[in-house]
Amino acid sequence: MTTSPAETADLLAPLDLAFWNIETAEHPMHLGALGVFEADAPDAAERAAGLLAARAEGVPGLRMRIRSVWLPFGGATRAPVCAFDPFDHVRIAAPASDFHAAAGELMQRPLDRDKPPWEAHVLPGADGTSFGVLFKFHHALADGLRALTLGAALLDPVDLPLSRPRRPAPAVPRRPLPDPRRLPGLLRETVTEVGQALGIGTSVARATLGVRSSASLTSAATGTRRTAGVVLDLDDVHQVRKAVGGTVNDVLIAVVAGALRRWLDERGDCSEGVEPRALVPVSRRRPRTAQPPGNRLSGYLVRLPVSDEDPLVRLRRVRTAMDRNKEAGPERGAGAVALLAEHVHPLGHRIGGPVVAQAARLLFDILVTSVPLPGVGLRLGGCPLAEVYPFAPLARGQALAVAVSTYRGRVHYGLVADAAAVPDLDLLADSVRREVDDLVALCAKGAGLETGPRAT
Repeated sequence: MTTSPAETADLLAPLDLAFWNIETAEHPMHLGALGVFEADAPDAAERAAGLLAARAEGVPGLRMRIRSVWLPFGGATRAPVCAFDPFDHVRIAAPASDFHAAAGELMQRPLDRDKPPWEAHVLPGADGTSFGVLFKFHHALADGLRALTLGAALLDPVDLPLSRPRRPAPAVPRRPLPDPRRLPGLLRETVTEVGQALGIGTSVARATLGVRSSASLTSAATGTRRTAGVVLDLDDVHQVRKAVGGTVNDVLIAVVAGALRRWLDERGDCSEGVEPRALVPVSRRRPRTAQPPGNRLSGYLVRLPVSDEDPLVRLRRVRTAMDRNKEAGPERGAGAVALLAEHVHPLGHRIGGPVVAQAARLLFDILVTSVPLPGVGLRLGGCPLAEVYPFAPLARGQALAVAVSTYRGRVHYGLVADAAAVPDLDLLADSVRREVDDLVALCAKGAGLETGPRAT
């Protein structure tokens, strides 16, 4: 099949190039999402697979593969394939009684780097009342927001609110040399960028001092994967937020800290003094404005107060840390380490990728990310989407990654772990549920943070 006029090649942004080069067979850099749909007929899964394949042909972003280029040296580009077969990417699996067990096995398989790096696996339910679809997108092809757009294009059309058209970026004529009149400004920009890079590097170094994490959050490179999911009532989260202040995201991060404490103690590990560094990605995309393609990410670094016994104290500390990060902004601090990719030449990404892949455990201990979903109900072949669990990539040397999405009044936690390091991932999922139950019970008794001093 020939390519459409809308399909044009574009150079990978620095962060995309970094994701492409740090990948290994044992640690693939794809993100994912497991959707569970209500089946309306025994052949619902088969019909869904056919629809996904048929619709994939009309989505230009799904026809793009990543290939190396001569210039710039070490660079790569997204380019449309000449012959695109959607059935290379859409597959139907054997009936599954446990969607998460099947998803874990599929998440550990790397994507084919010689083809457009995405897959959709349809998982028929063993009981015939539901089916699952596991989407996988390489992080170099799409970040969470872009993956959501591509995945939604394969589902049934929905009526979304009209948005203002994006203003195209003005064309800037290329010059062989900079305009001499701009040299002072360019010099100031360069000095500012170097200062920003040094500031981030210094913050990263400071963040590694006095780290007390847990061996349960680190892992050898086994390459195995296990997934689990937790569904919570969004009203419960709002009840806690209203009682203690802060944001919904503050509560969701604090729940992770409390769940880790329960999990560590119940599996026989010691939570005393444990304060792992959580990297919380922050999108740098601006709504309703034109943006360059590719990942536009920064992040906040938060010490999870796992060692604190009181759930409300944990929440207060998370809230204070997040407030401090927001005041500094996503361009500063140790969590902005992703921005350093913009200061590296493409050849540096190509050569240094294997080294950077080994360094993730030095930068943070666990990833906790939020993936927004539309408020409307989604369907595939008329079958409603009942549950959706986002999955984040798992970096080398780390045992656990947490992703969270809110959909139709419920919060979905998607947990990805190294299967050898965390064979009891279901225990951690249960700990998430119990942590929320305890927070709701405490708030129902009238306990709150607004009456106490803020943590420092």
